Amino acid sequence: MKLRTLSIAMLSVTMSLHVFAADSLVGSAQTEQRQQAQHNAQREAGFKQTQQELQTLKNKLQAEREQLQTQTDELTEQFSQNEDNLARLEEQLRLESGSLGEVFGVVRQNAKELQSEIHQSVTKIDNQQHASTVDDIVDAKSLPSMKQLTGLWKAFEEQISASGEFSRTEIKFVDGQGQISQVPAERIGSFGLITDQGYVDWKGEKDEAQRFAKQPEDGPTLSSLSALDDDGIVNMVVDPSRGVMIDQLSLTPSLTERLQAGGVVGKIILGLLLIGLIIAVVRGSSLAIARQKIGAQLKNPQQPGDNPLGRVLGVYNKEQNQTVEALELRLLEAVVDEQSSLEKGLSMLKLLAALAPMLGLLGTVTGMIETFQVITQFGNGDPKVMAGGISMALITTVLGLVAAMPLLLAHNFLSSQAEHIRNILEKQGIGLVAEQAEKELKPSMNSAVGNAA
Repeated sequence: MKLRTLSIAMLSVTMSLHVFAADSLVGSAQTEQRQQAQHNAQREAGFKQTQQELQTLKNKLQAEREQLQTQTDELTEQFSQNEDNLARLEEQLRLESGSLGEVFGVVRQNAKELQSEIHQSVTKIDNQQHASTVDDIVDAKSLPSMKQLTGLWKAFEEQISASGEFSRTEIKFVDGQGQISQVPAERIGSFGLITDQGYVDWKGEKDEAQRFAKQPEDGPTLSSLSALDDDGIVNMVVDPSRGVMIDQLSLTPSLTERLQAGGVVGKIILGLLLIGLIIAVVRGSSLAIARQKIGAQLKNPQQPGDNPLGRVLGVYNKEQNQTVEALELRLLEAVVDEQSSLEKGLSMLKLLAALAPMLGLLGTVTGMIETFQVITQFGNGDPKVMAGGISMALITTVLGLVAAMPLLLAHNFLSSQAEHIRNILEKQGIGLVAEQAEKELKPSMNSAVGNAA
């Protein structure tokens, strides 16, 4: 009984706990629903407030847009009216000014040219009185006044007078190290400036001068200008292009630079020319000495000397006991030996004369190949890139022809000299053979005469 009562009590307690837990869950759910409802209400209130603010901003912007549109319409109408007024005023100005507009254009054009002359020419150094007037005319947007036109005329007159004046002044000079110093100079009209170093390159935009890379031949200096004639006239080299031609002198290659442009082929040609000239000088001296000795030998044929004719005469003296045929062959042998000695080196000279233009042609072909390679790599837009190959092609051709002409002339001259000496030897040899034949013929004729008697 007690166990049953205890079980019933525990069951009742358990049911009470379940009921309590269910009541707690129901209360929590109700509380959460109330909080969610409050949160939703707050969010709806915020959304309504934001909607009202955006609507207010929209209305404000629409009002501003309508105001701006109204202003735009007013400005457009005013702009149209201004265009009409401007067109009428321009037409009125054209009718009233007439041909003054063309005059104004001519004045401005000449003023611009004079402005460049004033600011860039060497006359800028001591002729700046009316420069501001010229600048005002160039920058003006209306017709120039009479005062400005008078100033322009005075500026032209000033420049014309300055172009025919010699004026001593001081200028800023920039040397090769970039050092600036004040140096005395002589202004030669509007053509240039001369210092102790000769002509200088005037930089009008910087108001300074620099030395030209190369001076003209017999160019004047500041010291040479002091030696004036009695009439105040000095002879000098003047560059009418105001420094452009003098500046181009630095681009003119010298003889050494031209020879270097010929490359290896050009040096070979020059080497052959030098060798040929040495051969020509040596052989020419030898032939001249031989001709001198032969001339002396012809005056004294009885005493053979150490010369070609003397050696031929020596053969005759040794072979007088031989027959005419044997003597003729011995003399011919001696003449042939002397001829080979006289013509020694002439074949080499002829070979060099023929080889020089062929080497020039080789250099030309090599230079053109190099030029085409450069064109293939860099195109033909810049001529300076192709200058090396073209220079080699032209210089080697010139060197080949220059080397061939004196060598051919030397060969021809020396050959004629050797031929002349050979003719003398042959003539003397024939004379000796004839003399020997006469000697052999006289005893035969005497014996024949004796027999006849």
